Amino acid sequence: MSELTNSQAVGTALRTFPEDFLFGVATAAYQIEGAAHEEGRTDSIWDAFSRVPGAVVNGDNGDVACDHYHRYASDVALMADLGIQTYRFSTSWARVRPDGGEPNAAGLDFYSRLVDELLAKNIKPWLTLYHWDLPQALEEKGGWANRDTAYLFAEYAASVHDVLGDRVEAWTTLNEPWCSSFLSYTGGEHAPGRQSVPDGLAAGHHLLLAHGLATRELRARDEKLQLGITLNLTVADPVDPDDAGDRDAARRIDGQFNRFFLDPVFRGEYPADLLADVGDLGLDAVIRSGDLEIISAPIDALGVNYYHGEAVSVHPAPAELTTAAPSERPKRSPFPAADSVHWHPRGLPVTAMGWEVQPEGLTRLLRRIHEDYTGPAGVALAVTENGAAYDDVVGPDGTVDDGERTEFLVSHLAAILDATEAGVPIAGYFYWSLMDNFEWAWGYDKRFGLVRVDYETQQRSLKRSAIEYRRIIADRAL
Repeated sequence: MSELTNSQAVGTALRTFPEDFLFGVATAAYQIEGAAHEEGRTDSIWDAFSRVPGAVVNGDNGDVACDHYHRYASDVALMADLGIQTYRFSTSWARVRPDGGEPNAAGLDFYSRLVDELLAKNIKPWLTLYHWDLPQALEEKGGWANRDTAYLFAEYAASVHDVLGDRVEAWTTLNEPWCSSFLSYTGGEHAPGRQSVPDGLAAGHHLLLAHGLATRELRARDEKLQLGITLNLTVADPVDPDDAGDRDAARRIDGQFNRFFLDPVFRGEYPADLLADVGDLGLDAVIRSGDLEIISAPIDALGVNYYHGEAVSVHPAPAELTTAAPSERPKRSPFPAADSVHWHPRGLPVTAMGWEVQPEGLTRLLRRIHEDYTGPAGVALAVTENGAAYDDVVGPDGTVDDGERTEFLVSHLAAILDATEAGVPIAGYFYWSLMDNFEWAWGYDKRFGLVRVDYETQQRSLKRSAIEYRRIIADRAL
């Protein structure tokens, strides 16, 4: 047993997880599959974006990635060896309906084989329909800023269900629509790389509309499906709670990251203060009668992706404390006076992404979401992504003694237990990621995996964190 988590060694009781709590891992299609132009798959926006000079570190792309398309069986066997109970993966729109057109039987067959392999190993498939790989042909017709894309998404969802609906119970419509709207259409850091405030707001609304349309379509096909959405959420704290400006900065960040998506899904409305923030920037122009009723179609599960919280202020951080803002924050915001929000480091440990390690923020976030949204709605809550990139060092014997990632894993699982002990029911935890992969605009420069991937040989090897996760799953305890 790991020295880090052997509670018995120091005379304290082990903390156990609820019997029905699922231990999982997560990946995404473009980040691991490769086979970028095999068996009918055509360009997604990430294929196109990766060819833009300077868009991705080192000019990396997902053409090969982890070659999971050809190695899925051994990757599933590796998961089974770790004791993984559920696997969150995404289907590629560009593979299933290339160019946004007719269904591609070969692409769908890949996911059918993957699901069969998972079920054969007693691993529950947890399918995400959209993890950012919009067909490039649809981007050229306006992408998510075009309302038509939402309706095409529902058709794509139906195509996937036609083939997998008999074996997959857990369906997630979207992963992190904040990223695929504001970071991608306003901030410009992610594909398709646009820098337009109105486009970002339109994309955010149309993504939510797509979620609602797909939820209705899938629900009509099978009432027994577990349907949901995954949101990347944050805990925004004012640097000085007594400073009205700092409190307002935290309110605006909470509005942009959290309530822009939570309130339409759970309450059928955009928050009044958020609408006042965006003013005449274009959101009103894309909301049509009936949209919010569609968006708020009842769901069964909410996935929460959490990596860190943040301390914000209207005042710049002192020069001696100034660091780069967390790397997924956009250069441009859909909200006025964005320059008046400043991120302050708090002296916490940071990952290779520059993100602060703040496990107690996860506890607070889960309690808040349960109390304000999922609890009253009777919706299951799961942590669908949580993980850390570190600069792994491979030892002479090929091992990776990633103590920081191991501690990150354990501390965030402990934060989940803190939430459950406070009365928050949590269905499961998915570490991001099963293995090192293409980390979007960071290319292969950042490694989040429990499993190391040698990109030259495609060899997989367990890191210390994977071995510890296997121990936790076997014991169902920290």
